[in-house]
Amino acid sequence: MHDFQDLSAFVAVARHGGFREAAKREQLSASGLSEAVRRLEVRLGVRLLNRTTRSVATTEAGQRLLERLRPALSEIDSALDVVNDFRDRPTGTLRLNVPGSAAKLILAPIIAPFLRTYPDIRVEITVEESFVDVLAEGCDAGIRYGEMLEQDMIATPIGPREQRFAVGGAPSYLDRKGRPDHPRDLLNHDCLEGQFASGRLAAWEFERDGETIRMDPSGPLRVTVRGGIDLLIGTAVRGAGLIMLFEDWLQPHFDSGELEPVLQPWWERFPGPFLYYPGRRYLPSPLRAFVDFVKTWPSDPGNLT
Repeated sequence: MHDFQDLSAFVAVARHGGFREAAKREQLSASGLSEAVRRLEVRLGVRLLNRTTRSVATTEAGQRLLERLRPALSEIDSALDVVNDFRDRPTGTLRLNVPGSAAKLILAPIIAPFLRTYPDIRVEITVEESFVDVLAEGCDAGIRYGEMLEQDMIATPIGPREQRFAVGGAPSYLDRKGRPDHPRDLLNHDCLEGQFASGRLAAWEFERDGETIRMDPSGPLRVTVRGGIDLLIGTAVRGAGLIMLFEDWLQPHFDSGELEPVLQPWWERFPGPFLYYPGRRYLPSPLRAFVDFVKTWPSDPGNLT
């Protein structure tokens, strides 16, 4: 039992990147986790974690151990979760990995009613733009678009089945610089750029009557997508340039008149996102409850309130 507890403590600290964060997430004491990891290192005779005053990182030995432990502990969690079938209501923690757009546009209206329906379930959400192995990251499921899904994953539609990218600009900017009639006109405009964490720029793509045009935006501002969306929108509202973003994200600013739709007949449509998770025979009860909840949730964006 001590071996299992110490191994679980090590995995928790490695997963959350520190003793304090792991203690908060797992509702344990930081000192207890530290003692468990120290005891494990002594027993194994090798250092598993490199500790500094600011961070904790796995050593090479710790990383190797972590890679082998995660699937084993996941199976143990699944075995213990069988007990949930005998409860009146499922309990446990649901861990999701999602991009920022899904957190704001898809999950925001879903999570509150889900938590009201399942008050014994705790939801932990990691927001990042890059595609990750949800199991390796200690998550139960993720949200991504179709072109980014792995082949061995089960994918369940979540949110609207069709979305669009929209372009907008402040009336003051458009009065000053003119209103584009064709995507090629954007070459003469200030386009506020979004950049992914990988360094890749978010291309601007347009489609109309079978014609597809891809533009590489250029302008006075470039912001990393993760965490920088509000800055991009605020800069566009204040008249510094044009912005391209999910239509639902810009719609409140169109409605208020802060932004004016640009090139609307050219806005590209694309399929909505999916909730994806490993194709296991037995799903943890929090994930199973969430999948069932999502399947009954309306896909019409107008109903997502």
